[in-house]
Amino acid sequence: MCHHDLNHHHDEHTHHHGLANDDRTGISSDEMAQCPVMPGNQVVKANAEAAGLVRDYQGQRYWLCCPGCGPAFDADPAKYATG
Repeated sequence: MCHHDLNHHHDEHTHHHGLANDDRTGISSDEMAQCPVMPGNQVVKANAEAAGLVRDYQGQRYWLCCPGCGPAFDADPAKYATG
């Protein structure tokens, strides 16, 4: 005879979908950055670095959200630098 646990409820678990301080993914707000070229686009710093999507300008590091942002930042870094 097949026995199913009828007391198991999927709704007992809460799911958090935010990126900052999410224990499920292990990504903290310190590991996130905002793309300077496309404000509002959040970037995981480690992913950007692995993909070469970083720029250093005047002692500050900037993480980019996509390959298309690199040329825009390179063309006018002062426009996008925020610190």
